[in-house]
Amino acid sequence: MQRTKLMLCVLLVIFIITNLVQSKNTKPHILFILADDFGYNDIGYHGSEIKTPNLDKLAGEGIKLENYYVQPICTPTRSQLLSGRYQIHTGLQHGIIWPSQPNGLPLDSPILPQKLKESGYSTHAVGKWHVGFYKKEYLPTSRGFDSYFGYLTGSEDYYTHHRCYDSMCGTDLRENAIPANYSGVYSTYLFAEKSADIVKNHNADQPLFLYLPFQSVHAPLQVPEKYLQPYMHIKDKKRRMYAGMVSAMDEAIGNLTEVFKQKGIWNNTLLVFSTDNGGQILEGGNNYPLRGWKASLWEGGMHGVGFVHGQMLKRKGVVSKALMHVTDWYPTLVSLVGGDLNGTKPLDGVDQWKTINEGTLSNPRKAILHNIDPLFKPLGHKLPKSPFDNRVRAAIRMGDWKLITGSPGNGSWVPPPSVKSQPDIEAQFEPPEKNIWLFNITADPYEHKDVSHIRTDVVMQMLDLLAQYNKTAVPCRYPKMDDKANPKYLGGYWGPWL
Repeated sequence: MQRTKLMLCVLLVIFIITNLVQSKNTKPHILFILADDFGYNDIGYHGSEIKTPNLDKLAGEGIKLENYYVQPICTPTRSQLLSGRYQIHTGLQHGIIWPSQPNGLPLDSPILPQKLKESGYSTHAVGKWHVGFYKKEYLPTSRGFDSYFGYLTGSEDYYTHHRCYDSMCGTDLRENAIPANYSGVYSTYLFAEKSADIVKNHNADQPLFLYLPFQSVHAPLQVPEKYLQPYMHIKDKKRRMYAGMVSAMDEAIGNLTEVFKQKGIWNNTLLVFSTDNGGQILEGGNNYPLRGWKASLWEGGMHGVGFVHGQMLKRKGVVSKALMHVTDWYPTLVSLVGGDLNGTKPLDGVDQWKTINEGTLSNPRKAILHNIDPLFKPLGHKLPKSPFDNRVRAAIRMGDWKLITGSPGNGSWVPPPSVKSQPDIEAQFEPPEKNIWLFNITADPYEHKDVSHIRTDVVMQMLDLLAQYNKTAVPCRYPKMDDKANPKYLGGYWGPWL
Protein backbone atom coordinates (compact mmCIF):
# COMPACT_ATOMS: atom_id res chain seq x y z
CA MET A 1 0.00 0.00 0.00
CA GLN A 2 2.80 2.36 0.98
CA ARG A 3 4.61 1.43 -2.21
CA THR A 4 1.52 2.23 -4.29
CA LYS A 5 1.16 5.63 -2.62
CA LEU A 6 4.85 6.30 -3.24
CA MET A 7 4.49 5.41 -6.91
CA LEU A 8 1.47 7.70 -7.24
CA CYS A 9 3.40 10.54 -5.60
CA VAL A 10 6.34 9.99 -7.97
CA LEU A 11 4.03 9.99 -11.00
CA LEU A 12 2.31 13.13 -9.74
CA VAL A 13 5.66 14.89 -9.32
CA ILE A 14 6.74 13.80 -12.81
CA PHE A 15 3.43 15.07 -14.23
CA ILE A 16 3.81 18.44 -12.50
CA ILE A 17 7.45 18.83 -13.57
CA THR A 18 6.63 17.84 -17.15
CA ASN A 19 3.86 20.42 -17.34
CA LEU A 20 6.07 23.06 -15.79
CA VAL A 21 8.77 22.36 -18.39
CA GLN A 22 6.24 22.43 -21.20
CA SER A 23 4.75 25.67 -19.91
CA LYS A 24 8.11 27.43 -19.98
CA ASN A 25 7.30 28.36 -23.55
CA THR A 26 3.65 28.76 -24.37
CA LYS A 27 4.41 31.28 -27.11
CA PRO A 28 4.73 30.01 -30.67
CA HIS A 29 8.03 29.84 -32.47
CA ILE A 30 7.84 31.98 -35.62
CA LEU A 31 9.49 31.15 -38.94
CA PHE A 32 9.05 34.01 -41.41
CA ILE A 33 10.23 33.15 -44.94
CA LEU A 34 10.46 35.94 -47.51
CA ALA A 35 11.07 34.96 -51.14
CA ASP A 36 12.65 37.51 -53.48
CA ASP A 37 11.00 38.42 -56.82
CA PHE A 38 8.70 35.38 -56.56
CA GLY A 39 5.82 35.81 -59.00
CA TYR A 40 2.12 35.06 -58.67
CA ASN A 41 2.37 32.39 -61.40
CA ASP A 42 5.52 30.81 -59.96
CA ILE A 43 3.98 28.62 -57.25
CA GLY A 44 2.36 25.27 -57.90
CA TYR A 45 -1.00 25.94 -56.29
CA HIS A 46 -1.59 28.86 -58.65
CA GLY A 47 -1.34 26.47 -61.59
CA SER A 48 2.31 27.12 -62.41
CA GLU A 49 4.40 24.72 -64.48
CA ILE A 50 7.04 25.13 -61.75
CA LYS A 51 6.95 22.36 -59.15
CA THR A 52 6.74 23.52 -55.51
CA PRO A 53 5.59 20.42 -53.59
CA ASN A 54 6.76 21.59 -50.17
CA LEU A 55 5.22 25.04 -50.46
CA ASP A 56 2.02 23.55 -51.89
CA LYS A 57 1.73 21.10 -48.98
CA LEU A 58 2.39 23.76 -46.33
CA ALA A 59 -0.08 26.17 -47.92
CA GLY A 60 -2.66 23.42 -48.38
CA GLU A 61 -2.49 22.54 -44.68
CA GLY A 62 -2.65 26.19 -43.66
CA ILE A 63 -4.35 29.36 -44.84
CA LYS A 64 -3.67 30.79 -48.30
CA LEU A 65 -3.80 34.58 -48.34
CA GLU A 66 -5.39 35.47 -51.67
CA ASN A 67 -6.08 39.15 -51.08
CA TYR A 68 -2.62 39.93 -49.75
CA TYR A 69 -0.44 42.84 -50.87
CA VAL A 70 3.24 43.66 -50.72
CA GLN A 71 5.17 46.48 -52.39
CA PRO A 72 6.41 46.50 -56.01
CA ILE A 73 10.13 46.36 -55.10
CA CYS A 74 12.55 45.08 -52.47
CA THR A 75 13.40 47.78 -49.91
CA PRO A 76 9.82 49.08 -49.57
CA THR A 77 8.39 45.66 -48.71
CA ARG A 78 11.17 44.84 -46.25
CA SER A 79 11.00 48.23 -44.56
CA GLN A 80 7.23 48.00 -44.14
CA LEU A 81 7.36 44.41 -42.90
CA LEU A 82 9.93 45.29 -40.24
CA SER A 83 8.43 48.65 -39.22
CA GLY A 84 4.68 48.22 -39.74
CA ARG A 85 4.70 51.67 -41.37
CA TYR A 86 4.00 52.92 -44.89
CA GLN A 87 6.86 54.30 -46.98
CA ILE A 88 5.44 57.80 -46.70
CA HIS A 89 6.01 57.62 -42.94
CA THR A 90 9.63 56.43 -43.09
CA GLY A 91 10.91 58.66 -45.89
CA LEU A 92 11.58 55.67 -48.17
CA GLN A 93 8.95 56.52 -50.77
CA HIS A 94 11.29 56.39 -53.76
CA GLY A 95 13.04 53.36 -55.19
CA ILE A 96 15.36 51.11 -53.23
CA ILE A 97 18.46 51.68 -51.11
CA TRP A 98 21.49 51.35 -53.39
CA PRO A 99 24.80 49.89 -52.11
CA SER A 100 26.61 53.23 -51.92
CA GLN A 101 23.63 55.27 -50.74
CA PRO A 102 23.81 56.57 -47.13
CA ASN A 103 20.22 55.70 -46.32
CA GLY A 104 18.29 53.31 -44.11
CA LEU A 105 15.07 52.45 -42.34
CA PRO A 106 14.88 55.18 -39.65
CA LEU A 107 15.98 54.37 -36.11
CA ASP A 108 13.16 56.40 -34.57
CA SER A 109 10.84 53.46 -33.89
CA PRO A 110 11.52 49.86 -32.77
CA ILE A 111 11.28 47.28 -35.52
CA LEU A 112 9.68 43.83 -35.32
CA PRO A 113 12.57 41.82 -33.78
CA GLN A 114 13.01 44.46 -31.07
CA LYS A 115 9.36 44.13 -30.04
CA LEU A 116 9.56 40.34 -30.12
CA LYS A 117 12.64 40.45 -27.89
CA GLU A 118 10.59 42.40 -25.37
CA SER A 119 8.29 39.36 -25.31
CA GLY A 120 11.16 37.00 -24.57
CA TYR A 121 12.02 35.85 -28.08
CA SER A 122 15.40 34.73 -29.35
CA THR A 123 15.66 36.56 -32.68
CA HIS A 124 17.73 35.58 -35.72
CA ALA A 125 17.94 36.71 -39.35
CA VAL A 126 19.48 34.79 -42.25
CA GLY A 127 19.59 36.21 -45.78
CA LYS A 128 18.97 39.52 -47.50
CA TRP A 129 18.80 42.72 -45.42
CA HIS A 130 18.40 45.65 -47.86
CA VAL A 131 17.08 48.27 -45.44
CA GLY A 132 20.33 50.18 -44.96
CA PHE A 133 23.82 49.58 -43.57
CA TYR A 134 25.83 52.79 -44.03
CA LYS A 135 26.31 53.07 -40.25
CA LYS A 136 26.76 50.23 -37.76
CA GLU A 137 23.54 51.27 -36.02
CA TYR A 138 21.63 50.08 -39.11
CA LEU A 139 23.02 46.53 -39.11
CA PRO A 140 20.61 43.72 -38.13
CA THR A 141 22.45 42.95 -34.89
CA SER A 142 22.01 46.59 -33.88
CA ARG A 143 18.29 46.43 -34.57
CA GLY A 144 17.01 43.59 -32.44
CA PHE A 145 18.45 40.45 -34.00
CA ASP A 146 20.57 38.30 -31.70
CA SER A 147 22.40 36.94 -34.73
CA TYR A 148 22.63 37.65 -38.43
CA PHE A 149 24.09 35.83 -41.41
CA GLY A 150 23.57 37.20 -44.89
CA TYR A 151 24.13 40.05 -47.29
CA LEU A 152 23.33 43.72 -46.93
CA THR A 153 22.70 44.96 -50.49
CA GLY A 154 19.92 44.07 -52.91
CA SER A 155 21.56 41.33 -54.99
CA GLU A 156 24.82 39.49 -55.58
CA ASP A 157 26.38 36.41 -57.13
CA TYR A 158 24.87 33.23 -55.62
CA TYR A 159 28.25 31.48 -55.43
CA THR A 160 30.96 34.12 -54.95
CA HIS A 161 28.70 36.47 -52.92
CA HIS A 162 30.31 39.31 -54.86
CA ARG A 163 28.47 42.50 -55.80
CA CYS A 164 29.44 45.25 -58.24
CA TYR A 165 27.64 48.55 -58.36
CA ASP A 166 28.63 51.66 -60.29
CA SER A 167 32.28 50.53 -60.70
CA MET A 168 32.47 49.57 -57.00
CA CYS A 169 32.99 45.85 -56.35
CA GLY A 170 33.28 43.75 -53.23
CA THR A 171 32.06 40.74 -51.29
CA ASP A 172 28.76 41.13 -49.49
CA LEU A 173 28.43 38.52 -46.77
CA ARG A 174 28.41 38.94 -42.99
CA GLU A 175 28.27 36.76 -39.93
CA ASN A 176 26.76 39.06 -37.34
CA ALA A 177 28.67 42.32 -37.97
CA ILE A 178 31.86 40.63 -39.25
CA PRO A 179 32.71 40.04 -42.94
CA ALA A 180 32.49 36.36 -43.90
CA ASN A 181 33.89 34.24 -46.72
CA TYR A 182 31.88 31.30 -48.05
CA SER A 183 32.88 31.61 -51.69
CA GLY A 184 31.69 28.70 -53.79
CA VAL A 185 28.67 27.80 -51.64
CA TYR A 186 25.31 28.36 -53.33
CA SER A 187 23.39 30.87 -51.23
CA THR A 188 20.15 28.88 -51.03
CA TYR A 189 22.11 25.98 -49.52
CA LEU A 190 24.10 28.32 -47.30
CA PHE A 191 21.13 30.19 -45.87
CA ALA A 192 19.16 26.98 -45.31
CA GLU A 193 22.16 25.41 -43.54
CA LYS A 194 22.70 28.44 -41.29
CA SER A 195 18.98 28.50 -40.47
CA ALA A 196 19.05 24.80 -39.62
CA ASP A 197 22.02 25.36 -37.30
CA ILE A 198 20.08 28.06 -35.45
CA VAL A 199 17.15 25.70 -34.90
CA LYS A 200 19.35 22.77 -33.83
CA ASN A 201 21.22 24.90 -31.28
CA HIS A 202 18.15 26.73 -30.00
CA ASN A 203 16.92 26.30 -26.43
CA ALA A 204 13.37 25.08 -27.04
CA ASP A 205 12.22 26.58 -23.74
CA GLN A 206 12.59 30.04 -25.29
CA PRO A 207 10.39 31.19 -28.17
CA LEU A 208 12.26 31.55 -31.47
CA PHE A 209 11.81 34.15 -34.21
CA LEU A 210 13.69 33.14 -37.35
CA TYR A 211 13.50 35.63 -40.23
CA LEU A 212 14.65 33.99 -43.46
CA PRO A 213 14.66 36.38 -46.44
CA PHE A 214 16.08 34.14 -49.18
CA GLN A 215 18.15 35.50 -52.05
CA SER A 216 16.05 33.24 -54.26
CA VAL A 217 14.74 33.88 -56.80
CA HIS A 218 16.20 37.31 -57.58
CA ALA A 219 18.60 37.69 -60.50
CA PRO A 220 21.31 36.68 -61.39
CA LEU A 221 19.88 33.41 -62.66
CA GLN A 222 22.13 30.76 -61.13
CA VAL A 223 21.34 27.26 -59.89
CA PRO A 224 23.03 23.84 -59.57
CA GLU A 225 22.52 21.78 -62.72
CA LYS A 226 20.44 19.05 -61.06
CA TYR A 227 17.52 21.43 -60.51
CA LEU A 228 17.24 22.09 -64.25
CA GLN A 229 16.57 18.46 -65.18
CA PRO A 230 12.79 18.52 -64.47
CA TYR A 231 12.43 21.59 -66.68
CA MET A 232 14.26 20.66 -69.88
CA HIS A 233 10.91 20.94 -71.66
CA ILE A 234 10.92 24.69 -70.98
CA LYS A 235 12.62 26.14 -74.05
CA ASP A 236 13.06 29.66 -72.71
CA LYS A 237 16.46 29.60 -70.96
CA LYS A 238 15.64 32.28 -68.39
CA ARG A 239 12.35 30.64 -67.44
CA ARG A 240 14.09 27.26 -67.17
CA MET A 241 16.83 28.65 -64.93
CA TYR A 242 14.29 30.49 -62.83
CA ALA A 243 12.20 27.33 -62.42
CA GLY A 244 15.27 25.46 -61.18
CA MET A 245 15.96 28.21 -58.65
CA VAL A 246 12.39 27.97 -57.35
CA SER A 247 12.76 24.21 -56.96
CA ALA A 248 16.01 24.65 -55.02
CA MET A 249 14.29 27.09 -52.67
CA ASP A 250 11.28 24.81 -52.27
CA GLU A 251 13.58 21.91 -51.36
CA ALA A 252 15.46 24.07 -48.84
CA ILE A 253 12.19 25.06 -47.16
CA GLY A 254 11.11 21.43 -46.96
CA ASN A 255 14.45 20.46 -45.42
CA LEU A 256 14.21 23.26 -42.86
CA THR A 257 10.74 22.22 -41.73
CA GLU A 258 12.15 18.74 -41.11
CA VAL A 259 14.77 20.26 -38.79
CA PHE A 260 11.97 21.94 -36.83
CA LYS A 261 10.25 18.56 -36.54
CA GLN A 262 13.42 16.79 -35.43
CA LYS A 263 13.91 19.48 -32.80
CA GLY A 264 10.41 18.76 -31.52
CA ILE A 265 9.12 22.31 -31.95
CA TRP A 266 7.26 22.12 -35.27
CA ASN A 267 3.85 21.67 -33.65
CA ASN A 268 4.35 24.98 -31.84
CA THR A 269 5.69 26.88 -34.86
CA LEU A 270 3.85 29.44 -36.94
CA LEU A 271 5.26 29.62 -40.46
CA VAL A 272 4.60 32.70 -42.56
CA PHE A 273 5.56 32.66 -46.24
CA SER A 274 5.53 35.78 -48.39
CA THR A 275 7.03 37.16 -51.55
CA ASP A 276 8.54 40.65 -51.45
CA ASN A 277 7.08 41.77 -54.80
CA GLY A 278 5.85 40.45 -58.13
CA GLY A 279 7.98 38.37 -60.45
CA GLN A 280 10.49 40.02 -62.77
CA ILE A 281 9.37 39.10 -66.29
CA LEU A 282 12.76 40.03 -67.73
CA GLU A 283 14.48 37.47 -65.48
CA GLY A 284 12.20 34.47 -65.84
CA GLY A 285 9.46 35.33 -63.35
CA ASN A 286 5.78 35.38 -64.21
CA ASN A 287 2.58 36.83 -62.74
CA TYR A 288 -0.03 35.80 -65.32
CA PRO A 289 -2.98 36.31 -65.41
CA LEU A 290 -2.25 39.41 -63.33
CA ARG A 291 -1.31 42.58 -65.16
CA GLY A 292 2.24 43.96 -65.03
CA TRP A 293 5.27 42.84 -63.07
CA LYS A 294 7.90 43.84 -60.52
CA ALA A 295 8.31 47.60 -59.98
CA SER A 296 4.85 48.40 -61.38
CA LEU A 297 1.71 49.55 -59.57
CA TRP A 298 -0.37 46.94 -61.39
CA GLU A 299 -1.53 43.81 -59.56
CA GLY A 300 1.35 41.80 -61.01
CA GLY A 301 3.76 44.05 -59.17
CA MET A 302 2.30 43.81 -55.69
CA HIS A 303 -0.45 41.20 -55.33
CA GLY A 304 1.61 38.92 -53.12
CA VAL A 305 1.95 35.17 -52.82
CA GLY A 306 1.47 34.40 -49.14
CA PHE A 307 0.23 31.83 -46.66
CA VAL A 308 0.44 30.82 -42.99
CA HIS A 309 0.87 27.35 -41.51
CA GLY A 310 0.72 26.11 -37.94
CA GLN A 311 -0.98 23.63 -35.65
CA MET A 312 -2.35 26.53 -33.58
CA LEU A 313 -4.52 27.71 -36.49
CA LYS A 314 -8.24 27.28 -35.87
CA ARG A 315 -8.83 27.03 -39.61
CA LYS A 316 -6.77 24.82 -41.90
CA GLY A 317 -6.85 24.07 -45.60
CA VAL A 318 -8.76 27.25 -46.40
CA VAL A 319 -8.36 30.39 -48.48
CA SER A 320 -8.59 33.84 -46.92
CA LYS A 321 -9.95 36.62 -49.12
CA ALA A 322 -9.55 39.22 -46.37
CA LEU A 323 -7.70 42.34 -47.49
CA MET A 324 -4.22 42.27 -45.99
CA HIS A 325 -0.98 44.24 -46.37
CA VAL A 326 2.62 43.47 -45.50
CA THR A 327 2.58 46.15 -42.76
CA ASP A 328 0.02 44.03 -40.92
CA TRP A 329 2.55 41.38 -39.91
CA TYR A 330 4.15 43.69 -37.34
CA PRO A 331 1.08 44.29 -35.12
CA THR A 332 -0.32 40.82 -35.89
CA LEU A 333 2.76 38.95 -34.67
CA VAL A 334 3.38 41.26 -31.70
CA SER A 335 -0.24 40.83 -30.60
CA LEU A 336 -0.14 37.07 -31.15
CA VAL A 337 2.77 36.66 -28.71
CA GLY A 338 1.18 38.89 -26.08
CA GLY A 339 3.38 41.91 -26.71
CA ASP A 340 2.45 45.56 -26.86
CA LEU A 341 3.11 48.47 -29.19
CA ASN A 342 4.39 50.85 -26.54
CA GLY A 343 7.19 53.06 -27.80
CA THR A 344 6.39 52.67 -31.49
CA LYS A 345 5.55 55.42 -33.91
CA PRO A 346 1.93 55.22 -35.13
CA LEU A 347 1.60 52.06 -37.20
CA ASP A 348 -0.13 51.68 -40.55
CA GLY A 349 -0.44 47.93 -40.11
CA VAL A 350 -3.41 46.41 -38.29
CA ASP A 351 -3.72 43.25 -36.19
CA GLN A 352 -5.10 40.60 -38.55
CA TRP A 353 -4.79 37.51 -36.36
CA LYS A 354 -8.52 37.03 -35.74
CA THR A 355 -9.27 37.75 -39.38
CA ILE A 356 -6.75 35.14 -40.53
CA ASN A 357 -7.18 32.56 -37.81
CA GLU A 358 -10.92 32.70 -37.23
CA GLY A 359 -12.16 34.09 -40.54
CA THR A 360 -14.08 36.88 -38.83
CA LEU A 361 -16.18 38.93 -41.21
CA SER A 362 -15.14 42.22 -39.64
CA ASN A 363 -11.76 43.04 -41.20
CA PRO A 364 -9.93 45.95 -39.53
CA ARG A 365 -8.24 46.83 -42.83
CA LYS A 366 -10.47 48.89 -45.11
CA ALA A 367 -7.83 50.49 -47.34
CA ILE A 368 -4.20 50.19 -48.45
CA LEU A 369 -1.96 53.03 -49.46
CA HIS A 370 0.28 51.31 -51.99
CA ASN A 371 2.52 54.38 -52.20
CA ILE A 372 2.92 58.06 -53.07
CA ASP A 373 6.26 58.73 -54.75
CA PRO A 374 7.04 62.47 -54.89
CA LEU A 375 10.35 61.99 -56.76
CA PHE A 376 9.06 59.96 -59.69
CA LYS A 377 8.73 62.04 -62.85
CA PRO A 378 5.18 63.45 -63.10
CA LEU A 379 3.10 62.32 -66.05
CA GLY A 380 0.40 64.05 -68.06
CA HIS A 381 -1.94 66.83 -67.01
CA LYS A 382 -3.56 67.62 -63.69
CA LEU A 383 -7.26 66.97 -63.37
CA PRO A 384 -9.24 70.20 -62.74
CA LYS A 385 -10.30 70.58 -59.10
CA SER A 386 -8.44 67.44 -58.11
CA PRO A 387 -7.60 67.36 -54.37
CA PHE A 388 -4.44 65.36 -55.22
CA ASP A 389 -1.94 65.92 -58.03
CA ASN A 390 -2.80 62.99 -60.28
CA ARG A 391 0.45 63.45 -62.22
CA VAL A 392 2.27 61.97 -59.22
CA ARG A 393 2.98 58.23 -59.20
CA ALA A 394 0.64 56.76 -56.58
CA ALA A 395 -1.83 53.96 -55.95
CA ILE A 396 -4.44 53.29 -53.31
CA ARG A 397 -6.96 50.55 -52.54
CA MET A 398 -10.26 51.29 -50.81
CA GLY A 399 -12.65 48.39 -50.42
CA ASP A 400 -13.23 46.93 -53.87
CA TRP A 401 -11.71 49.93 -55.62
CA LYS A 402 -8.14 50.59 -56.74
CA LEU A 403 -6.93 53.92 -58.09
CA ILE A 404 -3.61 54.48 -59.88
CA THR A 405 -2.19 57.89 -60.76
CA GLY A 406 0.89 59.09 -62.60
CA SER A 407 3.20 56.57 -64.27
CA PRO A 408 2.38 53.03 -63.08
CA GLY A 409 4.97 51.06 -65.07
CA ASN A 410 4.47 48.44 -67.76
CA GLY A 411 0.91 47.16 -67.75
CA SER A 412 1.05 44.22 -70.14
CA TRP A 413 -0.47 40.82 -69.47
CA VAL A 414 2.39 38.40 -70.07
CA PRO A 415 1.79 34.63 -70.08
CA PRO A 416 4.74 32.31 -69.36
CA PRO A 417 6.95 31.60 -72.40
CA SER A 418 5.64 28.02 -72.62
CA VAL A 419 2.19 29.36 -73.53
CA LYS A 420 1.96 29.79 -77.28
CA SER A 421 0.52 33.28 -77.32
CA GLN A 422 1.92 36.75 -77.53
CA PRO A 423 1.82 39.21 -74.62
CA ASP A 424 -1.46 41.07 -74.51
CA ILE A 425 -0.55 44.53 -75.75
CA GLU A 426 -3.93 46.10 -75.06
CA ALA A 427 -2.31 48.50 -72.60
CA GLN A 428 0.02 49.85 -75.26
CA PHE A 429 -2.89 51.51 -77.06
CA GLU A 430 -3.66 53.79 -74.13
CA PRO A 431 -2.79 57.48 -74.59
CA PRO A 432 0.81 58.11 -73.44
CA GLU A 433 -0.31 61.01 -71.22
CA LYS A 434 -2.98 58.98 -69.42
CA ASN A 435 -2.46 59.20 -65.66
CA ILE A 436 -5.64 57.97 -63.94
CA TRP A 437 -6.98 54.41 -63.78
CA LEU A 438 -9.80 53.05 -61.64
CA PHE A 439 -10.63 49.37 -61.26
CA ASN A 440 -13.08 47.33 -59.26
CA ILE A 441 -10.44 44.79 -58.23
CA THR A 442 -12.96 42.39 -56.71
CA ALA A 443 -14.92 42.15 -59.97
CA ASP A 444 -11.93 42.74 -62.26
CA PRO A 445 -8.82 41.29 -60.56
CA TYR A 446 -6.82 41.33 -63.79
CA GLU A 447 -7.39 45.06 -64.42
CA HIS A 448 -8.91 44.81 -67.87
CA LYS A 449 -11.67 47.40 -67.45
CA ASP A 450 -10.68 50.93 -66.45
CA VAL A 451 -13.83 52.70 -65.22
CA SER A 452 -12.26 56.03 -64.26
CA HIS A 453 -14.30 57.82 -66.94
CA ILE A 454 -17.54 56.24 -65.68
CA ARG A 455 -17.16 56.40 -61.90
CA THR A 456 -15.77 59.91 -61.58
CA ASP A 457 -17.36 60.12 -58.14
CA VAL A 458 -15.19 57.26 -56.88
CA VAL A 459 -12.13 58.77 -58.57
CA MET A 460 -12.59 62.06 -56.71
CA GLN A 461 -13.26 60.27 -53.43
CA MET A 462 -10.04 58.29 -53.74
CA LEU A 463 -8.03 61.29 -54.87
CA ASP A 464 -9.22 63.00 -51.71
CA LEU A 465 -8.06 60.01 -49.66
CA LEU A 466 -4.64 60.20 -51.34
CA ALA A 467 -4.49 63.89 -50.44
CA GLN A 468 -5.26 63.09 -46.80
CA TYR A 469 -2.49 60.49 -46.69
CA ASN A 470 -0.09 62.87 -48.39
CA LYS A 471 -0.58 65.42 -45.62
CA THR A 472 0.91 62.90 -43.17
CA ALA A 473 3.95 62.11 -45.34
CA VAL A 474 7.46 62.86 -44.12
CA PRO A 475 10.04 64.26 -46.57
CA CYS A 476 11.41 61.65 -48.93
CA ARG A 477 15.05 60.74 -48.27
CA TYR A 478 17.04 59.73 -51.34
CA PRO A 479 20.63 60.93 -50.81
CA LYS A 480 23.34 60.94 -53.45
CA MET A 481 25.70 58.00 -53.76
CA ASP A 482 28.83 58.18 -51.62
CA ASP A 483 32.23 57.13 -52.99
CA LYS A 484 33.39 56.34 -49.45
CA ALA A 485 31.16 53.25 -49.59
CA ASN A 486 33.58 51.63 -52.06
CA PRO A 487 34.62 48.20 -50.72
CA LYS A 488 38.22 48.93 -51.71
CA TYR A 489 38.34 51.19 -48.66
CA LEU A 490 36.68 48.54 -46.46
CA GLY A 491 38.87 45.48 -46.88
CA GLY A 492 37.09 44.34 -50.03
CA TYR A 493 33.65 44.02 -48.39
CA TRP A 494 30.44 45.99 -48.53
CA GLY A 495 29.63 47.33 -45.08
CA PRO A 496 29.20 50.42 -42.89
CA TRP A 497 31.38 53.32 -44.00
CA LEU A 498 30.27 56.27 -41.88
